[in-house]
Amino acid sequence: MRRARRHQQLDPTAVHGVTQFSDLTPGEFKRTYLGLRKGKKHLVGSAHEAPLLPTNDLPEDFDWRDKGAVTGVKNQGSCGSCWSFSTSGALEGANFLATGKLETLSEQQMVDCDHECDAEEPDDCDQGCNGGLMNTAFQYLQKVGGLESEKDYPYTGTDRGTCKFDESKIKASVHNFSVVSIDEEQIAANLVKHGPLAIAINAVFMQTYIGGVSCPYICGKHLDHGVLLVGYGSAGYAPIRLKEKPYWIIKNSWGETWGENGYYKICRGRNVCGVDSMVSTVTAIHTTAPKV
Repeated sequence: MRRARRHQQLDPTAVHGVTQFSDLTPGEFKRTYLGLRKGKKHLVGSAHEAPLLPTNDLPEDFDWRDKGAVTGVKNQGSCGSCWSFSTSGALEGANFLATGKLETLSEQQMVDCDHECDAEEPDDCDQGCNGGLMNTAFQYLQKVGGLESEKDYPYTGTDRGTCKFDESKIKASVHNFSVVSIDEEQIAANLVKHGPLAIAINAVFMQTYIGGVSCPYICGKHLDHGVLLVGYGSAGYAPIRLKEKPYWIIKNSWGETWGENGYYKICRGRNVCGVDSMVSTVTAIHTTAPKV
């Protein structure tokens, strides 16, 4: 309760209080519900920087949920697999843009089968419930051909140790992926053009978050949680001393009872909690086309 009150003072434009994580120490919370590996390089292996896009005619408000590109909120459970939900969400959106169909894709396939390592840090690998990185997961998906559906490869939230991937059941494939520069306008332009983006964030304020737009005065840039950027708003909160301010809309993977029906809003414009620091865009292959 003291932590929630402190967060409320530091973050007056959001509502903080009792959540399903209130009985956990910050250490327990981090170990059990986060799970972003500390990739020293944002540019992993074959990821290149996304080309700069024009930003002069971006819509004021934008939300991929309204366009049918976002599946329902999922729940990673007590498994540090947030990175796989961020990856699958980005590919679900990209696949929707490529095929017009929204497929709910499998995170468990990545938890069981993806042991891809950072080219620069050979000991730094995706490791199921013990964490991973979205860019190495995209690399894994390029190597094996893609992701099965949630239905064909259901989520268990455990490290089973056996990979049951069946190539014939692939529902979505990665064409390529790239890293977006730390520039809010570029992030918005890539979001509008390429679909939901896989991003990383510092989740310290998310442990007590209930709703509103989170814009803490102080928040570390140490990234520890993978989430999905699905949209943005132009005016969402108005502390007395400021005009109404823009915000990002983020899909989380802690179920619908957390936050705003499973979503988190965070202010745009200042790289708050490192939200602009590790952003990846992915494009999908139209899988029904015959492979050449």
